[in-house]
Amino acid sequence: MAGDASPVASGRGALQRCVSPLIGWSTATALTILRRQRRRRGWILGRSETSGTGDMTGANYLGIDIGGTSVKVGIVADSGEVLCQRMSHQSLDQGRDAGLDMVFGEVEQCIEASGVDRESLGGVGIAAPGTMDLDAGVILHPFNLPGWENLPLRRLATERLRMPAALVNDANAAAFGEYWAGAGAEARSLMLWTLGTGIGGGIVMDGDILVGAHGHAAECGQMIIQMEGGPRSEHGLHGSLELYAGARGLQRRCAEALAAGARSTLKALSERAPLSPLDIAREAEAGDELAIRLVLETARYLAIGTVNVMHTLNPEMFLFGGAMTFGQESTAIGRQFLAAVRETVREVALPVPAMNTVIKYAKLGNNAGFIGAAGVARRMVRATDTPKLTNVRQTVAWRHVFASPPTGAPDG
Repeated sequence: MAGDASPVASGRGALQRCVSPLIGWSTATALTILRRQRRRRGWILGRSETSGTGDMTGANYLGIDIGGTSVKVGIVADSGEVLCQRMSHQSLDQGRDAGLDMVFGEVEQCIEASGVDRESLGGVGIAAPGTMDLDAGVILHPFNLPGWENLPLRRLATERLRMPAALVNDANAAAFGEYWAGAGAEARSLMLWTLGTGIGGGIVMDGDILVGAHGHAAECGQMIIQMEGGPRSEHGLHGSLELYAGARGLQRRCAEALAAGARSTLKALSERAPLSPLDIAREAEAGDELAIRLVLETARYLAIGTVNVMHTLNPEMFLFGGAMTFGQESTAIGRQFLAAVRETVREVALPVPAMNTVIKYAKLGNNAGFIGAAGVARRMVRATDTPKLTNVRQTVAWRHVFASPPTGAPDG
């Protein structure tokens, strides 16, 4: 009789009628995911067999960080401990299908090498560069990934790995990694500056990644700090922070100073090969006055950007990470750089945030992306309730359990 139908049987019908067409999964894929979640958390479609906060102690999560020249994969415990990690330097410029096969192949090898029970994997988070439609789980325009435009990566990952998947911007993933398991683990809110060829950013406020209405929040390297007479940008963002303080900005300022006659050991180096930020950092560490001046100028520009974000959002902490952090605390110039940021912030910021905001280096290095991606998956899966599958509107809401952290999910 109809009244004797089990919740899972009823759920199968709901999946066939409305869920699969909406989110593009086969019924088999969706049921596999739901059975796994039911075993792990006691879920039944329409209600939860468990009460409380949905403690996921003992669960593990996959994190994938996709870059143009490398892919990092890791399995991260519920505590934030990295259980296994792999890095591949295979290029992803051989097309979409070959690239995806390589990424998912690295995932399978990581699972096998870890010895972790596949059934313990609660979900997978995928960090990728470029613009994306987070609601749809689609990469729109990924930098350095030819052929990946308009790619429904979340759905593809769910179907290949048979587990819930979350998609997140790479800088946001790094920020969430530091928030969850890195230098910001004691903070409620933070901003991470990622310093390299350009300047990226990620912001976490009260446990939520700040993505904005169009998915472009925290692009703080593009804030304009010099309206008139500043460096010109091919993208029209003239005078942006990135043009002053990114690696190319540092190199440009160095070339301008040398052309103006500044005395420096960098002059001889520049005649042999183009100067890199690492060259400038090394000469600064060795005591070259121009190199030191350039590094401290970079610190002051970044301090102005920090103050602008501080006065707008007032996060508890600012972290500096990425490839261009001058050796961090392990070098004298790295310590001078951070001291200069703090000093300039104290000079120009409003008194209360100037005195109380923590400014320090990030902790996780190149692992922040995949750790943060795993953390986003963890947060997504730790939702306390599963919406009933009774109509299309609620089904769309249910889809977001597999897209982004649901409102009201635990912050931990």
